[in-house]
Amino acid sequence: MEHKPKRQTRARIRNAALLLFNRFGEPNVTLSAIAADVGISHGNLHYHYPSKERIVDDLVQDYLVEIEATFALPGARAVEADDLWLFLHLTFETILRHRFLYRDLIELLSRHRVIEKQIRRVIEEQTRTAEALLAGLAARGALLVDPFETRALAERMVFVATWWLCHAYVLNPRAEPDGDTLARGVARCLSLAAPYLREQERAHFDKLSGHYTKKGGNKNDGEEDKVATL
Repeated sequence: MEHKPKRQTRARIRNAALLLFNRFGEPNVTLSAIAADVGISHGNLHYHYPSKERIVDDLVQDYLVEIEATFALPGARAVEADDLWLFLHLTFETILRHRFLYRDLIELLSRHRVIEKQIRRVIEEQTRTAEALLAGLAARGALLVDPFETRALAERMVFVATWWLCHAYVLNPRAEPDGDTLARGVARCLSLAAPYLREQERAHFDKLSGHYTKKGGNKNDGEEDKVATL
């Protein structure tokens, strides 16, 4: 019988674990359940991952690679309103893909000291990125906000992003988070900045928010949704 390469098996284990963790919550998923989902013996899984914590560690590293890509700033050009929108969209999209981290955040932090440090760094970087984008909009007069308020506004946006899935779960524990959940979170963050925007940018943000509310972040509804996933 032809054996699958070790790396391929480890990837299958991680993918299965991510789906199970996202659906049932990391504390409720056992190694046996992961092995059964992959279609391998418990002993084979233990060979690749001797503990569930090792799987969680690898999934967190996958998450960090994705979330760190959202911290990119426009560079030399002036910040546009769409830059803030794209940052928020990609942030929520990444959170949705790795939602077990946010659904079980307090539980995970209590058991994983490394995750505690990594999540804290992510929140700090997200806040710095949001603050830089808001400051860029303010610098060209698109955002009418006191410089001292920029940091507070960035913190509020990151707060919503961090706890949005928990909020959605409390409201409807039996509903699986989806594109609608992402859409409402992005729209809520956009609404935080909207009151400070110049009329032209405010109209643009209102249009974006309306687009999310109407289509629920569905990626198959035309070119605008394709752009939203870039």
